[in-house]
Amino acid sequence: MDLIWEGLREAARLLARGDDAVYSTAARSLYVSGLATLLSLAGGVWLGTFLAYQRFPGRALALTLVNTGMGLPPVAVGLVVAIILWRSGPLGRLELIYTPWAMVIAQMVLTLPIVTGFTAAALQAQKPGLRLQLYGIGASRLQALWILLKEARLPIVAAVMAAFGAAISEVGASMMVGGNIAGETRVLTTAVVLETSRGEFGPAIALSVILVGLVFLVNLVLTSVQLREG
Repeated sequence: MDLIWEGLREAARLLARGDDAVYSTAARSLYVSGLATLLSLAGGVWLGTFLAYQRFPGRALALTLVNTGMGLPPVAVGLVVAIILWRSGPLGRLELIYTPWAMVIAQMVLTLPIVTGFTAAALQAQKPGLRLQLYGIGASRLQALWILLKEARLPIVAAVMAAFGAAISEVGASMMVGGNIAGETRVLTTAVVLETSRGEFGPAIALSVILVGLVFLVNLVLTSVQLREG
Protein backbone atom coordinates (compact mmCIF):
# COMPACT_ATOMS: atom_id res chain seq x y z
CA MET A 1 0.00 0.00 0.00
CA ASP A 2 2.89 2.35 0.75
CA LEU A 3 4.10 1.94 -2.81
CA ILE A 4 0.67 2.86 -4.18
CA TRP A 5 0.37 5.95 -1.95
CA GLU A 6 3.87 6.99 -2.98
CA GLY A 7 2.84 6.56 -6.62
CA LEU A 8 -0.22 8.77 -6.08
CA ARG A 9 1.91 11.45 -4.40
CA GLU A 10 4.42 11.22 -7.26
CA ALA A 11 1.59 11.68 -9.78
CA ALA A 12 0.43 14.80 -7.94
CA ARG A 13 4.00 16.14 -7.84
CA LEU A 14 4.57 15.50 -11.56
CA LEU A 15 1.34 17.27 -12.48
CA ALA A 16 1.83 20.14 -10.03
CA ARG A 17 5.35 21.02 -11.15
CA GLY A 18 4.37 20.84 -14.85
CA ASP A 19 6.85 18.16 -15.82
CA ASP A 20 7.41 18.66 -19.58
CA ALA A 21 8.15 14.99 -20.25
CA VAL A 22 4.95 13.86 -18.56
CA TYR A 23 2.75 16.46 -20.24
CA SER A 24 4.24 15.82 -23.69
CA THR A 25 3.86 12.07 -23.25
CA ALA A 26 0.24 12.49 -22.15
CA ALA A 27 -0.45 14.85 -25.08
CA ARG A 28 1.10 12.34 -27.49
CA SER A 29 -1.09 9.58 -26.06
CA LEU A 30 -4.20 11.69 -26.60
CA TYR A 31 -3.13 12.68 -30.11
CA VAL A 32 -2.28 9.15 -31.30
CA SER A 33 -5.27 7.42 -29.71
CA GLY A 34 -7.70 10.23 -30.50
CA LEU A 35 -6.70 10.31 -34.17
CA ALA A 36 -6.88 6.50 -34.41
CA THR A 37 -10.37 6.59 -32.87
CA LEU A 38 -11.58 9.31 -35.25
CA LEU A 39 -10.29 7.39 -38.28
CA SER A 40 -11.94 4.22 -36.97
CA LEU A 41 -15.18 6.13 -36.45
CA ALA A 42 -15.15 7.38 -40.05
CA GLY A 43 -14.43 3.96 -41.52
CA GLY A 44 -16.33 1.88 -38.97
CA VAL A 45 -19.67 3.72 -39.33
CA TRP A 46 -19.50 3.28 -43.10
CA LEU A 47 -18.56 -0.40 -42.88
CA GLY A 48 -21.11 -1.10 -40.14
CA THR A 49 -23.88 0.53 -42.19
CA PHE A 50 -22.87 -1.48 -45.26
CA LEU A 51 -22.89 -4.76 -43.33
CA ALA A 52 -26.20 -3.96 -41.63
CA TYR A 53 -28.19 -3.20 -44.79
CA GLN A 54 -26.49 -4.84 -47.75
CA ARG A 55 -27.17 -8.48 -48.56
CA PHE A 56 -24.34 -10.26 -50.37
CA PRO A 57 -22.73 -13.72 -50.40
CA GLY A 58 -20.34 -14.07 -47.46
CA ARG A 59 -22.10 -11.41 -45.32
CA ALA A 60 -22.33 -13.78 -42.35
CA LEU A 61 -18.62 -14.53 -42.67
CA ALA A 62 -17.82 -10.79 -42.87
CA LEU A 63 -19.83 -10.10 -39.70
CA THR A 64 -18.12 -13.00 -37.97
CA LEU A 65 -14.71 -11.61 -38.95
CA VAL A 66 -15.68 -8.16 -37.61
CA ASN A 67 -16.87 -9.65 -34.33
CA THR A 68 -13.67 -11.68 -34.11
CA GLY A 69 -11.66 -8.55 -34.81
CA MET A 70 -13.16 -6.86 -31.75
CA GLY A 71 -10.88 -9.09 -29.67
CA LEU A 72 -7.72 -8.93 -31.76
CA PRO A 73 -4.53 -9.35 -29.67
CA PRO A 74 -2.58 -6.06 -29.85
CA VAL A 75 0.76 -7.85 -30.23
CA ALA A 76 -0.54 -9.74 -33.27
CA VAL A 77 -1.74 -6.48 -34.82
CA GLY A 78 1.58 -4.85 -33.99
CA LEU A 79 3.47 -7.70 -35.63
CA VAL A 80 1.48 -7.50 -38.87
CA VAL A 81 1.67 -3.69 -39.06
CA ALA A 82 5.41 -3.79 -38.30
CA ILE A 83 6.01 -6.30 -41.11
CA ILE A 84 4.03 -4.16 -43.56
CA LEU A 85 5.76 -0.90 -42.55
CA TRP A 86 9.24 -2.40 -42.08
CA ARG A 87 11.85 -0.93 -44.39
CA SER A 88 11.89 -4.08 -46.52
CA GLY A 89 8.09 -4.49 -46.27
CA PRO A 90 5.39 -3.57 -48.81
CA LEU A 91 5.05 -0.01 -47.44
CA GLY A 92 8.61 0.38 -46.19
CA ARG A 93 9.37 3.19 -48.64
CA LEU A 94 6.94 5.41 -46.73
CA GLU A 95 9.32 5.28 -43.72
CA LEU A 96 6.49 5.18 -41.20
CA ILE A 97 7.93 2.55 -38.87
CA TYR A 98 8.87 3.95 -35.43
CA THR A 99 6.80 7.08 -35.99
CA PRO A 100 3.53 8.21 -34.38
CA TRP A 101 1.79 7.48 -37.68
CA ALA A 102 2.70 3.79 -37.38
CA MET A 103 1.11 3.80 -33.91
CA VAL A 104 -2.02 5.49 -35.29
CA ILE A 105 -2.29 2.80 -37.98
CA ALA A 106 -1.85 -0.04 -35.49
CA GLN A 107 -4.42 1.41 -33.09
CA MET A 108 -6.85 2.06 -35.94
CA VAL A 109 -6.59 -1.60 -36.99
CA LEU A 110 -7.41 -2.55 -33.41
CA THR A 111 -10.39 -0.22 -33.02
CA LEU A 112 -11.96 -0.34 -36.49
CA PRO A 113 -13.74 -3.68 -35.82
CA ILE A 114 -15.13 -2.30 -32.55
CA VAL A 115 -16.81 0.69 -34.21
CA THR A 116 -17.93 -1.44 -37.17
CA GLY A 117 -19.43 -4.14 -34.95
CA PHE A 118 -21.24 -1.70 -32.64
CA THR A 119 -22.65 0.25 -35.61
CA ALA A 120 -23.85 -2.85 -37.45
CA ALA A 121 -25.48 -4.23 -34.29
CA ALA A 122 -27.17 -0.89 -33.51
CA LEU A 123 -28.62 -0.56 -37.01
CA GLN A 124 -29.76 -4.18 -37.11
CA ALA A 125 -31.56 -3.70 -33.78
CA GLN A 126 -33.71 -0.86 -35.12
CA LYS A 127 -37.40 -1.35 -35.80
CA PRO A 128 -37.90 -3.65 -38.81
CA GLY A 129 -39.24 -1.75 -41.78
CA LEU A 130 -38.13 1.68 -40.52
CA ARG A 131 -35.92 2.22 -43.53
CA LEU A 132 -38.78 1.37 -45.90
CA GLN A 133 -41.09 3.72 -43.99
CA LEU A 134 -38.60 6.55 -44.50
CA TYR A 135 -38.45 5.81 -48.21
CA GLY A 136 -42.25 5.69 -48.21
CA ILE A 137 -42.59 9.25 -46.90
CA GLY A 138 -40.25 10.53 -49.58
CA ALA A 139 -36.83 10.51 -47.90
CA SER A 140 -33.88 10.15 -50.24
CA ARG A 141 -31.33 7.43 -49.62
CA LEU A 142 -28.93 9.86 -47.92
CA GLN A 143 -31.70 11.43 -45.84
CA ALA A 144 -32.91 8.00 -44.69
CA LEU A 145 -29.36 6.95 -43.82
CA TRP A 146 -28.79 10.14 -41.83
CA ILE A 147 -32.00 9.60 -39.84
CA LEU A 148 -31.16 5.95 -39.17
CA LEU A 149 -27.67 6.87 -37.95
CA LYS A 150 -29.13 9.61 -35.73
CA GLU A 151 -31.40 6.99 -34.19
CA ALA A 152 -28.33 4.84 -33.52
CA ARG A 153 -26.22 7.70 -32.12
CA LEU A 154 -26.14 6.43 -28.53
CA PRO A 155 -24.68 2.99 -29.41
CA ILE A 156 -22.23 4.76 -31.73
CA VAL A 157 -21.10 7.02 -28.86
CA ALA A 158 -20.63 3.84 -26.80
CA ALA A 159 -18.55 2.46 -29.68
CA VAL A 160 -16.35 5.57 -29.60
CA MET A 161 -15.81 5.15 -25.84
CA ALA A 162 -14.92 1.48 -26.24
CA ALA A 163 -12.60 2.21 -29.18
CA PHE A 164 -10.79 5.07 -27.45
CA GLY A 165 -10.37 2.99 -24.29
CA ALA A 166 -8.91 0.11 -26.29
CA ALA A 167 -6.59 2.43 -28.21
CA ILE A 168 -5.13 4.45 -25.37
CA SER A 169 -4.71 1.45 -23.04
CA GLU A 170 -2.96 -0.91 -25.44
CA VAL A 171 0.80 -1.25 -25.24
CA GLY A 172 1.93 -4.21 -27.34
CA ALA A 173 1.22 -2.80 -30.78
CA SER A 174 2.47 0.69 -29.90
CA MET A 175 5.74 -0.72 -28.57
CA MET A 176 6.29 -2.88 -31.66
CA VAL A 177 5.63 -0.24 -34.31
CA GLY A 178 6.59 2.89 -32.35
CA GLY A 179 9.68 1.71 -30.54
CA ASN A 180 9.08 3.77 -27.38
CA ILE A 181 11.46 6.56 -28.45
CA ALA A 182 11.64 9.37 -25.88
CA GLY A 183 10.16 12.61 -27.18
CA GLU A 184 8.93 10.99 -30.39
CA THR A 185 6.88 7.82 -29.95
CA ARG A 186 6.75 7.33 -26.19
CA VAL A 187 3.20 7.29 -24.87
CA LEU A 188 1.87 6.73 -21.36
CA THR A 189 1.48 2.96 -21.66
CA THR A 190 4.96 2.37 -23.05
CA ALA A 191 6.40 4.77 -20.46
CA VAL A 192 4.77 2.70 -17.71
CA VAL A 193 6.33 -0.47 -19.12
CA LEU A 194 9.74 1.22 -19.27
CA GLU A 195 9.60 2.48 -15.67
CA THR A 196 8.41 -0.91 -14.41
CA SER A 197 11.24 -2.71 -16.23
CA ARG A 198 13.66 -0.38 -14.42
CA GLY A 199 12.08 -1.19 -11.06
CA GLU A 200 10.88 2.42 -10.73
CA PHE A 201 7.40 1.61 -9.46
CA GLY A 202 6.67 5.09 -8.13
CA PRO A 203 6.84 6.85 -11.53
CA ALA A 204 5.11 3.84 -13.14
CA ILE A 205 2.16 4.18 -10.76
CA ALA A 206 2.13 7.94 -11.26
CA LEU A 207 1.97 7.56 -15.06
CA SER A 208 -0.74 4.91 -14.68
CA VAL A 209 -2.80 7.27 -12.54
CA ILE A 210 -2.47 9.99 -15.17
CA LEU A 211 -3.47 7.49 -17.89
CA VAL A 212 -6.57 6.38 -16.00
CA GLY A 213 -7.41 10.02 -15.29
CA LEU A 214 -7.28 10.86 -19.00
CA VAL A 215 -9.51 7.92 -19.90
CA PHE A 216 -11.94 8.98 -17.17
CA LEU A 217 -12.10 12.57 -18.41
CA VAL A 218 -12.69 11.58 -22.04
CA ASN A 219 -15.39 9.09 -21.03
CA LEU A 220 -16.94 11.68 -18.73
CA VAL A 221 -17.38 14.04 -21.68
CA LEU A 222 -18.76 11.30 -23.95
CA THR A 223 -21.08 9.98 -21.25
CA SER A 224 -22.43 13.50 -20.72
CA VAL A 225 -23.17 13.67 -24.45
CA GLN A 226 -24.81 10.25 -24.28
CA LEU A 227 -27.04 11.24 -21.35
CA ARG A 228 -28.00 14.56 -22.93
CA GLU A 229 -28.98 12.85 -26.18
CA GLY A 230 -30.72 9.92 -24.46
